[in-house]
Amino acid sequence: MIKQRKIELLAPAKNLECGIAAIDHGADAVYIGAPRFGARAAAGNSLEDIAELVKYAHLYNVRIYVTLNTILKDEELPETERMIWDLYRIGVDALIVQDMGLLSLNLPPIPLHASTQMDNRSASKVKFLADAGFRQVVLARELSLEQIRKIHEAVPATPLEVFVHGALCVSFSGQCYVSQHCFGRSANRGECAQFCRLAFDMVDADGRLIVKDKHLLSLKDLNQSEELEKLMDAGASSFKIEGRLKDASYVKNVVACYRQKIDAVLKHRKEYIRASSGVVKLAFRPQLDKSFTRGFTNYFLYERSKDIFSFDTPKSLGEEMGYVKEIRGNYIVVAGVKPFNNGDGICYLDERGKLKGLRINRVENNKLFPAGDMPRIKQRTVLYRNFDQEFEKLMQRKSAERKLGVVLQLTENNFGFTLTLTDEDDVQVSVALEKEKELARTPQAENLKNQLGKLGNTPFEAVRIDVDLKDNWFIPSSQLAELRREAVEKLLAARRMNYRQEIVSMPATSHPFPQGELTYLGNVMNEGAARFYRHHGVVKIAPAFEKRPAPDAVLMFCKHCLRYSMGWCPVRHKEKSPYKEPYYLVSTDGKRFRLDFDCKHCQMKVLAD
Repeated sequence: MIKQRKIELLAPAKNLECGIAAIDHGADAVYIGAPRFGARAAAGNSLEDIAELVKYAHLYNVRIYVTLNTILKDEELPETERMIWDLYRIGVDALIVQDMGLLSLNLPPIPLHASTQMDNRSASKVKFLADAGFRQVVLARELSLEQIRKIHEAVPATPLEVFVHGALCVSFSGQCYVSQHCFGRSANRGECAQFCRLAFDMVDADGRLIVKDKHLLSLKDLNQSEELEKLMDAGASSFKIEGRLKDASYVKNVVACYRQKIDAVLKHRKEYIRASSGVVKLAFRPQLDKSFTRGFTNYFLYERSKDIFSFDTPKSLGEEMGYVKEIRGNYIVVAGVKPFNNGDGICYLDERGKLKGLRINRVENNKLFPAGDMPRIKQRTVLYRNFDQEFEKLMQRKSAERKLGVVLQLTENNFGFTLTLTDEDDVQVSVALEKEKELARTPQAENLKNQLGKLGNTPFEAVRIDVDLKDNWFIPSSQLAELRREAVEKLLAARRMNYRQEIVSMPATSHPFPQGELTYLGNVMNEGAARFYRHHGVVKIAPAFEKRPAPDAVLMFCKHCLRYSMGWCPVRHKEKSPYKEPYYLVSTDGKRFRLDFDCKHCQMKVLAD
């Protein structure tokens, strides 16, 4: 017998609307910000909204994970404990956390997932977390397929969560302190100022300009939509879409696309199965380049490549449409294969590499009439569409529905009739209609099936309707409709009652942490976290950077390497740099940051000058 592994599509939710959209478009799980202490401070949600999302999700066996993945001050722990109990009581399925201080609290028996903010890069670290009781571990974005495979081999029973789509942090998650250093806004406290999306000059030790005014730390967006089967085979179980600040339109399109991609794999790989219930029917064709994108990359899935950065702009380019053939009077003649629409937003990079944009007022064949003044665009300039008017109209309407398959069976009993509903998860209910039997004048079978199959406004869809009656009995349509309504309500109640919230308590453990000493990189903000690490063999613990900035601290640890990007990597390139090290990044406000290249670990460090 094939041993099967559940595969989970995990979608982001900025709010209740986005969460419901994610479920309708095929998510197996949704992660949403807690009222406080999530890694996106701007994406908090009320308990009432989370409770409503939980109720809707559990109908489809979709799980709800709440993010509590910041480091906490001692005085914040009591409030956090109360909030966790509230989340448990409303049926939340798991918490995504970073701070080990939470394990010192009186927690309800709710599963904990180890956030990527814990810097989960090594098999030893992930095994430690699994042995400590974490039910799922979110891996670092920078890992290759081989690294994921090795981690899975170390913890084969622990579900591994990997990012598959969306924005990329240039620094290892949980190891970025530049926002705190420059702006007093901690990424580990949910207040990242997105320093990595700023423009910089790059200069050498003698002050010579290497690069001017480019977004040297800005990366393209992750897109692993064609790598899902390989990720499954490497051991990944949960596929996570980044985007807790994205709107419902983004969530609908991206979730729907990944649902289709995953289902295509599950169709021919029977060892992998879906993690939730229901079939999604779409009213549109998902296209990833229709939603926010800086261009796509596999990042380090296949080790190093040159396609990971987006130096010209940190903004969305969208889909490539063609190029400028010529400009005539008040319109632009374009060459390309994709049609434009009235109201589209298009953008292009000018001669200096700066992103420019315009709105199309009217389209006539391959002629674009811009709204406002005619921009100055050179011939052969590539045009991108970052706002598709017609696609956005589709996204604003109902664009999907998710239905649970159900078999309806109408039978007779001694005092009337019985309607039995059995859904795709084998949840079964029956309701009876007490009625004196009378023969009909015309054949009733088709009419009975038609009436019973009217499930349009419910979460259910009839996959089969059986009418097993001994004679051609007459049942009024109104009574059939009431019988069907009662059965549907009973089945909804039964599904919610049958849903099993996982009950698990964190075990008392004392196994050794992989490191005997923790610097500021351990992100120990409170005494509860310090106590946890001491109990697990750590003998020296420095406070978090947010609590006491470390002198000469590395502010960012990046797998992305500018020396490699310039073609001057001493390990992989033959060409030597004409510039003198160390190199510096200089921001528009004059701040300087020294670059240190750690070839042994194949990473770039960013330090304050």
